[in-house]
Amino acid sequence: MRSTRLGGSGVRVSRLGFGAAGIGNLYRVVDDETAHGALDAAWEAGIRYFDTAPHYGLGLSERRLGVALAGRPRDEYTISTKVGRVLVPSPETAHLRDEAGGFDVPADQARRWDFSADGVRRSLESSLDRLGLDRVDVVLLHDPDDHWRQAVDEAYPALHELRDQGVVGAIGAGMNQWQMLERLVAETDIDTVMLAGRYTLLDQSAGERLLPRCQERGVSVLAAGVFNSGVLATEAPGRMYDYHPVPDPVHARAARIAEVCRRHGVTLPQAAMAFVARHPAVAAVVVGMKTTEQVVRNAQLLAKPVPDAFWDDLTTEGLIEP
Repeated sequence: MRSTRLGGSGVRVSRLGFGAAGIGNLYRVVDDETAHGALDAAWEAGIRYFDTAPHYGLGLSERRLGVALAGRPRDEYTISTKVGRVLVPSPETAHLRDEAGGFDVPADQARRWDFSADGVRRSLESSLDRLGLDRVDVVLLHDPDDHWRQAVDEAYPALHELRDQGVVGAIGAGMNQWQMLERLVAETDIDTVMLAGRYTLLDQSAGERLLPRCQERGVSVLAAGVFNSGVLATEAPGRMYDYHPVPDPVHARAARIAEVCRRHGVTLPQAAMAFVARHPAVAAVVVGMKTTEQVVRNAQLLAKPVPDAFWDDLTTEGLIEP
């Protein structure tokens, strides 16, 4: 699987990235054997980029990723993690489940928003402990939507310094919106952005401004949420869109895209990944995976070519922008 360099950094990512929220028990429990098997399958498929965060399962995702990659040649894979949510012990809620966070794990820790320079360093140090590593390759500001000023004035300079010191190889931000990412690309010296759900077959809102801005500034895009939480993940459109039940107009549009897919011998998830991957600003397509079967399927689908006539028909029918 070919790899691409992130911005002006020396960090490279495989074309398909392993999104590790699922192995942090997102929505439902995944046992250790299943999670480890998915990560082994990813390695066998040529995936060398793995994305995680303290938020994912209150550290469970990072711990599982560290165990699965232990013994692998460190210079052969890339890990990104995130800062902005610091985990603190919460013994008073340890008997509960992490329902507020959406992960089926004991709520024995609590998330605290912290985009201070000290918070960045403490969060990264804790991530390294959970991963069992002495360094990560990419660090992303995680969802600074309501924390713009502190993220720009404190967290970003701390990341910039860590990059200058060689502690991390590349820095950026990951969000579910494109507007703030565009500001970060324009006003800072980041290497990459992780854009979730805002450049897909169903939502191309980031295509007009953010992606061209990234190209102008030499910032690489890590495209996540390409299935929009499930509606594009199966051959027939699913029932979840951006973590909520899919609205009828969106489901109808997905069904029209699926019909064009059938005419060209393409599946809906294959088209969803290929659409994102074909944009020149996109360095990697990051897909959430938690089973061996999902890994094998996604790797195979991304490798299959999609005919140009398919994109022509989608454009002619007004289903994607020209």
